[in-house]
Formats: sequence, C-alpha cells, structure tokens
Amino acid sequence: FKGGDTCEYLLSSGRFLGEKVWQPHSCMMHKYKNSEAKNCLIDKHVVFVGDSRIRQLFYSFIKLINPQVKEEGIKHGNIPFEDKSASIKVDFLWYPEVNGSMRQRIKSWTEGSVAKPHIIVVGAATWSIKIHNGSNEALAQYKINITSIAPLLEKLAISSDVYWVLQDPVYEDMLSESRKMITNEKIDAYNEAAVRILNSSSRNSKAKVKVFSVSKLIAQETIMKSADGLHLPESSRDTNAMILMNVYCNKIMKPIDGSCCQPQPPLTLIQKIAFCFFTLSIIGYLIISLIHRNNYRKNKSCTDLESGEEKKPAISTPNVSTLEMLLHCFCKLGLIMTYFFLCDRANLFMKENKFYTHSSFFIPIVYILVLGVFYTENTKETKVLNREQTDEWKGWMQLVILIYHISGASTFLPVYMHIRVLVAAYLFQTGYGHFSYFWLKGDFGVYRVCQVLFRLNFLVVVLCIVMDRPYQFYYFVPLVTVWFMIIYATLAVWPQIVQKKANGNCLWHFGLLLKLICLLTCIYFLSYSQGAFEKIFSFWPLSKCFELNGNVYEWWFRWKLDRYVVFHGMLFAFIYLALQKHQMISEGKGDPLFSNRVSNVLLFISIVSFLTYSIWASSCKNKTECNELHPSVSVVQILAFILIRNIPGYVRSVYSSFFAWFGKISLELFICQYHIWLAADTKGILVLIPGYPMFNVLVSTFIFVCVAHEISQITNDLAQIVVPKDNSTLLKRLLCIAGFFSGLHFFSAMQDQPRH
Repeated sequence: FKGGDTCEYLLSSGRFLGEKVWQPHSCMMHKYKNSEAKNCLIDKHVVFVGDSRIRQLFYSFIKLINPQVKEEGIKHGNIPFEDKSASIKVDFLWYPEVNGSMRQRIKSWTEGSVAKPHIIVVGAATWSIKIHNGSNEALAQYKINITSIAPLLEKLAISSDVYWVLQDPVYEDMLSESRKMITNEKIDAYNEAAVRILNSSSRNSKAKVKVFSVSKLIAQETIMKSADGLHLPESSRDTNAMILMNVYCNKIMKPIDGSCCQPQPPLTLIQKIAFCFFTLSIIGYLIISLIHRNNYRKNKSCTDLESGEEKKPAISTPNVSTLEMLLHCFCKLGLIMTYFFLCDRANLFMKENKFYTHSSFFIPIVYILVLGVFYTENTKETKVLNREQTDEWKGWMQLVILIYHISGASTFLPVYMHIRVLVAAYLFQTGYGHFSYFWLKGDFGVYRVCQVLFRLNFLVVVLCIVMDRPYQFYYFVPLVTVWFMIIYATLAVWPQIVQKKANGNCLWHFGLLLKLICLLTCIYFLSYSQGAFEKIFSFWPLSKCFELNGNVYEWWFRWKLDRYVVFHGMLFAFIYLALQKHQMISEGKGDPLFSNRVSNVLLFISIVSFLTYSIWASSCKNKTECNELHPSVSVVQILAFILIRNIPGYVRSVYSSFFAWFGKISLELFICQYHIWLAADTKGILVLIPGYPMFNVLVSTFIFVCVAHEISQITNDLAQIVVPKDNSTLLKRLLCIAGFFSGLHFFSAMQDQPRH
C-alpha cells in the first residue's frame, strides 16, 4: 500500500455506495452536524474564489453551518456570510476567470498587513472557454495566468489551507446553445494544465496547494441529473462540501467515524507499559520454552552402547508449570493485541463506511440459517433451556447481531427493533442462568463471584488498556456485570432463600417473591429517576467505570432500555423450576411439555404473540417511541420463542451444533468485532483486501472468529490461575488485582494531566 496519507485519497478518489453515499478510497468520511461544523470553524475565515460552480460549493458549505441559508445572493458578485455566534466568516468572491484581477486579489493576502484567510478554495475555467469560444489562445493565456498565480497560492499554503478545485465534466447534450463550446475535451485540457503547473515550483510539502479533483469523479456519476448540463445537482455539491469539511476538520475534531485526514494518535503511557509487559511475557515464555526443550533433550532416550538396547530416561517430561502457562497465555494475548492495535489504532489497514441494503442483511441471514439447520444433532438432555439449547440460542443471536452491525442495518427501524429483542434475550438468559444456579446450588461464595466477574471482564479490561477506551465503551459487558451483581445481591442478602430451604417450608417461596417485588420496585424507581441513578454511578470509583464523555447518561440510557428483562428471566426461572419440582411438566425425550391439549393451545398463543410483536416492530415509525415501549413488551417475543422451541418434544430434543459452537464464544465475538472485524470502534468496516469486498469479508471473518475462539481459551486458562478455589490463595490474588487497578488509576491520572 502507498502509506497512510488518507487526505490525498479523500481529495482524489472514491466511489458511490448506492446513489448518494460517497465512499473515499481507504478511509471513512464523517457526516458533520451544524454544531460540529461551528466548533471546528470557530474564529475562522473561509474564502471561495471563482465562478458559478464555486458559488454552488460555497452555498453547500455554509449550509453545513446554518441550514436555513437561502441562495439569494447576487449571481455575478461577491456574497458575504457571517455566523456571529461562532465568529465564522465565509465569503464568496466572484472571479469567473483566472486573470490579473484574480491574481491581484490573491496577492493582497500574501502581503503582511492583510489578515490571511484560514481556508481558500479557488477554481475557474468554464468562463474562459465560453467567452473565447474554446480557442487555443485562451488555453495558452490560462496557462500563463495560472503560472503567475501558482507561486502566490503556494506562499499562502504555508500558513493556510489552499484548495484548487478542478473543473467538473459537463453533460454536453443538455448544454444551451451559448454553452455548446464548453466540451469535456476542453475541460480536460484546462485541468491538465492546472495540475501540471500547480506545485511545480514547490519543494516544501507544507507549501503545497491541495488539488480538489474528487469532484470530477462525483460529477461523472451525477452530471446527468443536472438541470442545465453545467451545474451539479444539489446532492453532489453537498457531498463536495462534506469532503471539504472532512479534509479540514477531521484533524481538529477527531471524529471516531472520520478516519480520513486523521493522524495516528500518540501512544499513551498505559499503552506503552502494556506493550513492554507483553514484550517481556513473550521473551520470558521463549526463554522458559528453550530451557525445557534443552532439559528434555538431555533426558531423551539414549542407546546403551554395551547391550545395544534403548533405555528410557529416569525423569519424564515435566508438567507445565503455572508460570509457563501464565507466560504462554500472555504471549498469545500479546500477539493478538498487536493485531487489534494494527487494525484499529495504526493507519496500516484501510477502513470504509457501512452502507445498508436489504440484500446485504437478509441474504447472509438465510445463509447461516441453512448452515445451522444442516448441523442438527440430538441433545444430551431434553430439559427446557438445557446447556446445548442456550448455547445454540446465543450462537444464532450473535451471528444475526454481527450481520446487523457489518451491514449497517441500524438505519432500518424494523431490523433495529428485532435486534433490540435479541440483546434483551441475552440479558434474559443472564437473569435465568444466574438465578437458576444460586437457587439450585445455594453457592454464594467469593470464588463463584470472582470466576464470573473475571470471565466477563478480562478481555474488556485488556482492550481498555491496549486500545485506550473507557470501560463503558464496551457497554454490554458493564451491563451484564452490573446485572449479575444485582442478582447476587438480591439472593445473597439475608435471608438467603434457596430451593433446599424452600422445600422444607412453602412460606420461603413467598419470601423470595417478596425479594423479587422489592427488586422490581427499585428498578421502576431508578428508571424514572435519572437524577438518583446518575448520583449512584457518579461516585468514585464507579464514575471511572461508567462515565462516557464526562457523564453517565449513556450508561443510564443503556440500562433503562432493557431494565425489566433480567427480572423477567429470574421470574421465569423461578416459575419453571417450581413447575419442574412439582412434576407439572414433562421433559422426556420426544414428549410435549404439557398435555396435548394444553401444549397445542400454548403453542398457538406463542406463535400468534411472536408474529404480533414482529408486526408491531415492523410498523414502528419513531425509534424514541418504540424504545419507550420496548422494555415492557420485549419479553413477549422472548417467552413466545422459548415456548415454541420447547413445547414440542421433537424440537426440544435436537439442537444445532453449528450455532452452539458460536454460542460458546458469543461474548468474545461481540467484543472483538469492535476492532478486528468492524473498524473505527464499530463505525466502519475493516478492509484487509481492498477492491474485493466479498473476499475481504471472508478473510477478515475467518481471522476474527479464530481470534475470538483463542481469546476464549486464554480467558478460561487464566481464570484457573488468577481465581483459585483455595480461599487464602484467592484473597492474595484479589489483593494483587486491587494493586493492579490502583496502579492503573495512578498511571491514568498521570496521562490525563497533560491532556487537561
């Protein structure tokens, strides 16, 4: 690849995704809002110099600052614009020809006493072709004039951003008689002259005039929609204005989804320490491996010279020590984190914007559905929501969510609402699974809590360090972590009510229901009291975990969106286990869950409920209104799915091993996608192989899935070491972890001081 100068790509190359979405080559373009444009251009002076085409660009540019502006200025005269709230001045200067008048204006800015504009956009040629009837003499004079202007522009380019806009092609069939001499052949000749002359004398890279040639590519695709064959349609000039805004503002505003023209961020202190740690781990593992290999060779079978018989060594190959296993895990993790960093923090690989089409979402869905059905096997047990079935459920949901993210389907509201149900279903399983464990096992020990917290959070903590992202950025992990602690606190607090105790006295069941009612009351209160919620999570050290962009609003929004579904999962688990205990359901192989009549009625109600929810979600018109209803109604489709999946005995007795395999690494898949499958923190798509979109997705997906699987194994191995069963050893490890986070906080405070 040619390197990381994405500004050059943004100004010169790209393609359309669909009809209106422009995709620059190798990088992502941010869509600037009015407030962002104002913040970027505050106290700035921008000047557009040229003809009617530049005037079009001028109007599109100022509409990014103030959309209420109307194109009412003098057609053949200067047009000023000022936004006093942000002290922004944008002027259009009417100079339709590259001549002495234009040179004089540009020269005035190079003189010391005059304030130089911060951005200068220049371009003209079609008037010269029109007035001089496309003569060769006019082209020769154009070359002379641009040669005299070029040094002045290069001088301005030292302290200002100077752009020369090449001439867009015309649609010759639509041109009026007075413009018939403006041909694409003539325009190409004028553009060629401008490109050859500009920057020819400049040796200083800072003094280069940026050639804005991308508008030619845009015009080639859209000039047919022009009203007069000469001027671009509004959507095309808006795209040009947005490109101009990205070129100048991305390095100032640093938007996550605007990778074009953004320099690689410098390494933080914590990232440098992490790099050193992983490097030492790799070196340490290699040294220990070499020592063990040498010891093994020394103890290898040797030949007895007298008898000629082979003797076996007295010492067998030593078992892998805890230290070696630890270093082995960190060695692999270090290599994987290097790949993460190169994909989403270094300007090594290309990134592109997402573009949604119905086919890009639904065709892969059908494909994985066929694969999932193909890999059907019998389950080991036929209980409701058995391990294989929950893994299968997690697996297909995770695959659908991945396709949803890479296809950009969040822009299509019906799909968005159904994906919200899948996220809710994950949380439902959290409530169901943890409640069932505590209720049946009665194990409220520290070991169990630490194991769960470690497995949930290990990868995210490492990514927060390596990728320099806040904990709340990976919102799903904080969500399931907090809900796990809420479930634990609800059941562990006095009196501890478990199934063994409740079997002796039925009143304990009412005691548990009372606990659940208290939990529901607290959830209801916090969901309608944003102030109380924010106060709880604004206390240190919780604020360090749950703040995003300086406040906890994002965390409150995420928590509120699925606030009841974990409670629903706990309640379902309680009712199901009570029915199972009293033998009111049949879970034999091939048997329906209830009597035939009850099963048929429940199955019919479930199917109707499932379809009713889908019809409601598909008819949603407003995301905000539907999100308000979602927490209360999402459980309808979740329960309907569980009943449809479990009431018929033959359906409950089989599962898809394909989906179940992905279900076992679903958490790793969800987190890893942020950086090594998607790009720019999920805003774009990682491009390992440019020019071949399908092949690129296949390759990046294969690596992504392998990495997620490997991280799952690393997490399991480290969990055995970091969280031992022995309480005294576990206490020592917890003190070490507390020291680690204290050190992390200290270094975080150190690196934040220069930023402030």
